[in-house]
Amino acid sequence: MEAFIREMPKAELHTHLEGALEPELMMAFAQRNHITLQFASVEEIQASYNFTNLQSFLDLYYEGTSTLVTKRDFTELTLSYLRHAAADHVRHAEIFFDPQSHTARGLSFETIISGIHEGLGAGQREHGISANLIMCFLRHLSEDDAFKTLESALPFKPWITAIGLDSSELGNPPAKFARVFARARQHGFRLVAHAGEEGPPEYIEEALDLLHVERIDHGVRAIERPDLMKRLAREHIPLTVCPLSNIKLRVFPSMDRHNLKRLLDAGLMVTINSDDPAYFGGYVADNYLAAQKALGLSRDDLHRIAANSFAASFISDETRRTLQDELDRYLDTH
Repeated sequence: MEAFIREMPKAELHTHLEGALEPELMMAFAQRNHITLQFASVEEIQASYNFTNLQSFLDLYYEGTSTLVTKRDFTELTLSYLRHAAADHVRHAEIFFDPQSHTARGLSFETIISGIHEGLGAGQREHGISANLIMCFLRHLSEDDAFKTLESALPFKPWITAIGLDSSELGNPPAKFARVFARARQHGFRLVAHAGEEGPPEYIEEALDLLHVERIDHGVRAIERPDLMKRLAREHIPLTVCPLSNIKLRVFPSMDRHNLKRLLDAGLMVTINSDDPAYFGGYVADNYLAAQKALGLSRDDLHRIAANSFAASFISDETRRTLQDELDRYLDTH
């Protein structure tokens, strides 16, 4: 089963580039850029990965982002993630990045995105992975700051596929960003948002009704509202579920208590993703494996989840058919 899962063609739709910053890279970037961390070694960084909630993780996450300074750093980080993704037979990735974490420290938007773009190009050449970028607004910051970030992104629009919303969910409902999402939609960006991770299921409704998103990132708390569950199934709204993240951040007490299988059985378009793999103990195949072992996912379940990942991707119909055909051939021969 492990080999079957790892080698199965798949897409990843919910991974944060900054969350793929492995401890070794964090320390190397800190030393190269003369950044002082609160940790003296890679081992100390790893020992700090004992999170009690989303905010306790974000505190460490933002310290890690402080080590990213140059275009080279962003290129190397992007390639590091894509190497791991290639090992998990990811064929297409849609990657979040948080420019406000960096522009607030004085970095230019161009430095950030040109470094990432270069890394994506190298990843395509070296590993054959196609990728889309999703620029996220930090929801704990102001609407005005989000508008400024959107304006900074417009000269690089061909490099950015979608706009997202992440960071501290509680107390920062999607409604706070309705106007800036409307502006992004006018500019032709695809739209997604984190909702229903720590926040209530009502945040999922707001993301759909006020932000007009096409995918919900996380969305696991939808299960608290039967009417919302029916709507998500009826409208084929993809959920980008991140099992290991949900356990690490105490959304569920253990993997066998995760509701992924119930969401899938209710007809929802569930996908499996890694979220912040360097911090949460695994890349996308590790998330598939953990969920399969704890929840008893069948080969048919796994096939459906991988097929959902292609169906929910922001790719052309031709590319989608090619990837789906590859997945089907894999299932026929394994």
